[in-house]
Amino acid sequence: MDAAERTRLVRRYTEEVVTEDELEELLAEESPSAYIGYAPTGEMHIGHFTTIRKLADFVRADLDVTVLIADLHAHLDSEKSPWDLLDARSEYYEEAIRGMLEATGADPDDVTFVRGREFQLDEEYTLDMYRMAAETTVARAQRAGSEVVRESESPNLGGLVYSLMQSLDVKALDADIAYGGIDQRGIYMLGRELLPDHGHDAPVCLFAPLLSGLSGGKMSASDAGSKVNLTDEPDDVVEKIEGAYCPQGEVEDNGVLEYLRYLVFPILDDRGEDFVVERPDEYGGDIVFESYEELETGFVGGDLHPADLKPAAGEYISDVIDPIRERLNAQPDLLARAYPDSHD
Repeated sequence: MDAAERTRLVRRYTEEVVTEDELEELLAEESPSAYIGYAPTGEMHIGHFTTIRKLADFVRADLDVTVLIADLHAHLDSEKSPWDLLDARSEYYEEAIRGMLEATGADPDDVTFVRGREFQLDEEYTLDMYRMAAETTVARAQRAGSEVVRESESPNLGGLVYSLMQSLDVKALDADIAYGGIDQRGIYMLGRELLPDHGHDAPVCLFAPLLSGLSGGKMSASDAGSKVNLTDEPDDVVEKIEGAYCPQGEVEDNGVLEYLRYLVFPILDDRGEDFVVERPDEYGGDIVFESYEELETGFVGGDLHPADLKPAAGEYISDVIDPIRERLNAQPDLLARAYPDSHD
């Protein structure tokens, strides 16, 4: 695969690249490395799936891919995961991510999984963290993590250490590319500033867009109706999409369109399949879209009505999460140990 095709695969469906020139130079090399970290807090949902799907592009572009299950981060961020649940939640996260990778057509064995406690307690890492703490003001650390770490008038010290550790993870995992949601931007910009003085090049940063919630606006982890969960039954997925914010012709804050753009169409493209909206003959009959751009054009132009789009979107979304749902439902003890209050 030539450098141009590798760049296309790695770049597509991203919100921002810092920087484009650095990425192109990096992808001219043989096997650059990329990493993404997930703090095992709440149950994984379709928003996670869009970033995991992107890892399939990295694998196809012949990148060395590492997924960090950031267990210590999950506890440092206002104890979002209690200490005694870290192992169970880390196990669940790895299993869910493996399922998502398989659902995209990628082989989970092509990805390296590592947990934070496997290296974040090492002497070299700890000394680097102390050095960074001495170099970084409280205000700078707070600003870097403001979109990620839970904020309060009197923040815990763990939330400040969080950003420094995430920056150091890039060095510890020897990553050329740091990948994450656009909410991670502040942390990785801090890393680009600090890491060259700690023996590691500033990483190329790739940022994924954050999906809108099904009720419009930002997706909320605490609002079950604003997102599709990986274990939602098919009827529940369809019902959520049917009730979603999706006004005719409007693209902004339209979670239904975003699910299609960043998850469904990339998977259909890899399968060589089209998106088919079934309609009665009296309403024009079935309509086939070969790309998301075609679908959006039809939706904005009025040729595709929300009443026709939503049922089709619900079916396709349910289909892509189906193998993950089956995988997790076959291991009920996994969720019960990780989230005993909601899966007892």
